[in-house]
Amino acid sequence: MAIKRNQRQRKKMHLAEYQELGFLVNWQFADNTPVAEIDATLDRFIAEVIRPNGLAYEGSGYLHWEGLVCLEKIGKCDENHRSLVKDWLEKNGLQHIELSELFDIWWDYPTKLN
Repeated sequence: MAIKRNQRQRKKMHLAEYQELGFLVNWQFADNTPVAEIDATLDRFIAEVIRPNGLAYEGSGYLHWEGLVCLEKIGKCDENHRSLVKDWLEKNGLQHIELSELFDIWWDYPTKLN
């Protein structure tokens, strides 16, 4: 039997209309990529893909980067967002690009990337 929750409870628990979907992303720069080039590429990634599409990115790395992409506000990423990120990374010469399926960023965590 499903538990009936009021709007305040759903919001606090990030359920139903407050559910947030996102995806994990991993990529690599070529060996010996200069730090200045890595910084410039990440700045362009944020300026050209993340901000204009209302997304947020939290990640870290040096030559190998991994992180989470979700919407900047409460909401659900969709396949279009995944495609935007993947296409940009491919067009900018990054290697070993992997994206997870969409998942609930509050309650799920993918066991593997595709």
